[in-house]
Amino acid sequence: MKKITSVFLVGLLMLFSFVSCNKKNNTIVIYSCAEDYRNEYYLAELQKKFPEVNFVLDYQGSGAAAAKLKAEGETTQGDILLSWDYTYLNMLTDYLADLSYFDYSIFVDDMNDSSKKYVGEVRNSGAIVLNTELLNEKGLSEPTSYEDLIKTEFKGLLSMPNPKSSGTGYMFLRNLTNAWGEDKAFGYFDKFAENIVQFTSSGSGPINALVQKEAAVALGMTAQAVTMINEGAPLKIIFFEEGVPFSQYGHAMTKKAESKENYETIKEVFDYLVKEVTPACDALYFPEQVFVDKVFTLPNYPTNIPYGDMSNNTTDEKTRLLEKWMY
Repeated sequence: MKKITSVFLVGLLMLFSFVSCNKKNNTIVIYSCAEDYRNEYYLAELQKKFPEVNFVLDYQGSGAAAAKLKAEGETTQGDILLSWDYTYLNMLTDYLADLSYFDYSIFVDDMNDSSKKYVGEVRNSGAIVLNTELLNEKGLSEPTSYEDLIKTEFKGLLSMPNPKSSGTGYMFLRNLTNAWGEDKAFGYFDKFAENIVQFTSSGSGPINALVQKEAAVALGMTAQAVTMINEGAPLKIIFFEEGVPFSQYGHAMTKKAESKENYETIKEVFDYLVKEVTPACDALYFPEQVFVDKVFTLPNYPTNIPYGDMSNNTTDEKTRLLEKWMY
């Protein structure tokens, strides 16, 4: 009996070693710029579908992740890029795999890029968000334009992310620069700064300030505002005639992945990520339309969002504008 048990245990150990070795040889490294909660969702769904794959997720902010991939070049360990800002993907096309095989017709037109090096994932808009309770306490009417925000009655009641540290903040700067011209936009923000409580370091800061009643009006993220509204916060989303700024995010594979032994598995995972997991994740968190035949809704999420002009949104232009930003 002991001999049989020993043989059985040895067999189990050999099987475990084989599976472990096989999984180690089938490792896929994901460089992600997504938030923690979405990283958790993506990983869980991929592990469920591909239990034989050892997924390694490396999270960094957009700028740091882009710098890392550029520095690594052909020596990169990364296989899949998850939720990267289009601005950086455009800058890094030399390091990305050819995705011309992919059916881009599943995406709405403005999510597609002619390089065929990345695919769409998320459209993330900004919004003007009000704490209606605080406005009522101050006896103030709701603003109807950007010009209203620089009136004296709003002094000490505004919050906005700092464009130098926040992509959300830069979205608003880019949008108004396109809408008004550079001189008028920077002149406006000089006056806006006189009324601000704080230029926050993160994109989530202004909405948090609203919830804590530290500000009455915020330039912030639509998705975050909706989350707070659905949790009972007295917030309201409004739009001005210039339209709202937005960012686009996508997925890609690295050029290095094409030369790996497990490339076919990487490609299979990537296709499943894009076609199945991403729409499901969008439906939960970012319902703004990315896919032609998929329209998602969330309670209190605005529909028919008036997107503003976000043209000329390149890394060089961003660097140039931020050098002029004084706050």
